[in-house]
Amino acid sequence: MKKPEVFEFFRRLAEANPAPETELEFGNPYQLVVAVALSAQATDVGVNKATRALFARVETPQQMLDLGEDGLKEHIKTIGLYNTKAKNVIAAARLLVDEFGGKVPQNRDALERLPGVGRKTANVVLNCAFGQETFAVDTHIFRVGNRTGLARGKTPLAVELKLEKMVPAPFRQGAHHWLILHGRYICKARTPECWRCPVADLCAYKPKMPAPRSRSSAVRAAG
Repeated sequence: MKKPEVFEFFRRLAEANPAPETELEFGNPYQLVVAVALSAQATDVGVNKATRALFARVETPQQMLDLGEDGLKEHIKTIGLYNTKAKNVIAAARLLVDEFGGKVPQNRDALERLPGVGRKTANVVLNCAFGQETFAVDTHIFRVGNRTGLARGKTPLAVELKLEKMVPAPFRQGAHHWLILHGRYICKARTPECWRCPVADLCAYKPKMPAPRSRSSAVRAAG
């Protein structure tokens, strides 16, 4: 995809959704760190259900330590891999208290020191909590980047670096949100809904998926 097409790609997504944001619920940067760490191999909907009661009680790393690992597990036991995630969240809270004064750092290297926090999680926190222009490549963005031709790469890092190079200034802060939402609701993994895609004519994916026939049409055809 050439740069003018990339601009038009994001212009259309921005027109449809001028203020995109993460679907994870959080009240401060620390809660976002926890929510994103819990979201690995889980849905945002499932994480939100588990964290509403948790975040009503826990707003800081010290409060998480006071809750303890067993207390945390009671809140997040509906989330996959909750035992491992609980250990990481408590260990991360300890590090934040001991080395960062209970504050979430605003740089990627420091964030990646936290247990359970990788590059993708760090990028989400930097973007959503601190307004930095980062590109958090999850499975949706990896798929959309490769399928559309927007940012092809064999690894999430390769796609991220391509986005870093290609996404124009007006769209950099919201880009990963638009791509995640596009992948989640339109450019789906098994059957992309090309018939209602606002950027289908800019996309390299072929053949484009046609709209499914309505049930009434199918009945008439069968008759």
